[in-house]
Amino acid sequence: MNYPVWFLPETGGGFLIALISILHVFVSHFAVGGGLYLIYAEKKGLREKSQPILDFTKRHARFFLLITMVFGSISGVGIWFIIALVNPAATSLLIHNFVFGWAAEWVFFSVEIAAAFVYYYMFGRMDSKTHLQVGWLYFFAAWMSLALINGIIGVMLTPGSWAENMDFWAGFFNPGFFPSLVFRTFIAVMIAACYGYLSASFTTDSKTRVTMTRFSAKWALVSLGLSVISGFWYLSVLSDQSHGLVMGKSPTIVALLPWGGGGLLFFLLVMLGAGIIRPSLNHKPVALLAMVSALLIMGGFEWTREAARRPYVINEVMYSNSILKKDMADLNAKGYLHKALWVQNKQVSEDNLVAAGEELFLHQCYACHTVNGRNNDIVKATSSMSYGALVSYIKKIHEVRYFMPPFAGTEMEGRALAAYIAGGLHGKEIQEPPQGSSLAGPKNGATLFDENCASCHAVEDLTAALTGEDKTAVIGMLKTLNEISDAMEPFSGTEEEHEVLADFLKNTKQGGK
Repeated sequence: MNYPVWFLPETGGGFLIALISILHVFVSHFAVGGGLYLIYAEKKGLREKSQPILDFTKRHARFFLLITMVFGSISGVGIWFIIALVNPAATSLLIHNFVFGWAAEWVFFSVEIAAAFVYYYMFGRMDSKTHLQVGWLYFFAAWMSLALINGIIGVMLTPGSWAENMDFWAGFFNPGFFPSLVFRTFIAVMIAACYGYLSASFTTDSKTRVTMTRFSAKWALVSLGLSVISGFWYLSVLSDQSHGLVMGKSPTIVALLPWGGGGLLFFLLVMLGAGIIRPSLNHKPVALLAMVSALLIMGGFEWTREAARRPYVINEVMYSNSILKKDMADLNAKGYLHKALWVQNKQVSEDNLVAAGEELFLHQCYACHTVNGRNNDIVKATSSMSYGALVSYIKKIHEVRYFMPPFAGTEMEGRALAAYIAGGLHGKEIQEPPQGSSLAGPKNGATLFDENCASCHAVEDLTAALTGEDKTAVIGMLKTLNEISDAMEPFSGTEEEHEVLADFLKNTKQGGK
C-alpha cells in the first residue's frame, strides 16, 4: 500500500518475474557448477595428456565466459529491475534486513568475474598448476555467491524465528539454508554437465566428442540423483502449509507437474541413451533437447518454490500483495483505502463503489491475477459468481483457499471489490440480495450454492454427478468434502442449510438452475 502499482492487465508482473528469473537462474547455476566442470575437464586432459580434450576445455571456457558474464549479468540486473517494479515492498524489506549479505555477495561476484577472465585468457599461457588454482578460486567465489544468495532468498520460504525477531543470522541460517544449498549445488553441477554435453555436440573430432559426451553425461546423472535425495531433505524442512501445497494442494504446482516431470524423463532418457550407452548419438538437436529438459527441471523447481510460499511472498511475514501479516487486524478494523498512499478513493460510498473496488483489486488481487490474461485470469475465475456470492466469498477467501491472502479491509471495502469484479469486469447487476437470501434471513438453495460452490463448480456438473444419490448421502458428502478432495473444505452451514443445499443439488434440472 506504500507503493504505486505497475498495471499490466493481460500479462501480470508475476509472469515477467518468472520469465526473467528462471532464465537467469538456469545460467547462474551454470556459473557455479561450470567452474567445477572446467577444472575436472582440464584435469582429465592433463592426466590423459590429451591436447584435443584441453582444446575442448578452452573452447567450452569461452562459451562459459560469454554466457555467464554477459547474459548472466544482464539478466541479473533484469531481476533487480523487475522485482523493484512488481513487488517493491518485499524487495525493500530484504535489502534493509540483509544489506550486509548482499554487499558480501557483490564482493565474491567481483572475484568471480576477475577469476573467470584470467582462467580463459591465460589458458595455455601459465603453468597448469597455477591455472587450476585460478579455476578453484573461481569456483570458490561462485559457490560463496550462491551460498549468500541462498541464505537471503531462502528466508522467503522458510523464515523460522526470523519472522518474529528479524535477526540477520536467524534469517540467513534459516531452516531451509543447508538443504537448499546442498540441493542447489548438485543442480548447478547437473546444469553445468548439460552445458558441457551441448559443447560436446559441436566438437568436430568424433573421438573427443564421444569422450566428453560420456564425461558430461556421468556428471549429469550422478548430480541429478544426488539432487533428488537432497530435494527430499529440503521438502522435509518446509512448514505444514508449504508441504501441503507442494504435495498437491496448490493448483499452480499441480498444473506444472507434467512439465517438470516430462523434463526429468526426457533428461534421463537423453543422458542414458545418447550419453552413456550411445554417446555417438549426441548431435545438436539431441543436445538441445537435453538443454530444454534441464530448463524445465530448473523452472519446475523455481515455480514450485514460488508457489509453496503462497499466500505469502515472504512466508509468515508479508502476503503476496505486499501487506504485512501483522497489519491485517488493523486494516480490517479501520479500512485499507484510507491508509494506502497511491489511491484516489480514500473512503467507500455507494457512488464510488466500483471505482474504489478497482483500486482494491489493483492493490490486493493483481499481484497474482491478470485481467483477461492467460495466467490466473480473474475474469475467468469469477465468471459464474454473482455480486452476492462474491461478497460472501471475499470474506472467507483465505479459509476456503489457503494459498490466497485474506482480504484486508472493512465489510464495505469487501463489497466494493465484489462490485468491481461483478459489475466492472462482468457487467453484472450490483444489488444487495433481498431478505431471505445471502445477506439476511434463511438462505435458499441457489444462494447457498452461489456463495459456497459457484467459484469452482457449475451447477449442472454437480447435479449430474449426484444422480442416483439420496438426500442423506448428499448431506454426508457436504460434511466430508475434504475427504473427497484436499482442495475443498466441508460445507460449514447449519443443519437446515445442509438440507436446503442438498435439496437444491438433487432437484435442480441438469443444464442450469
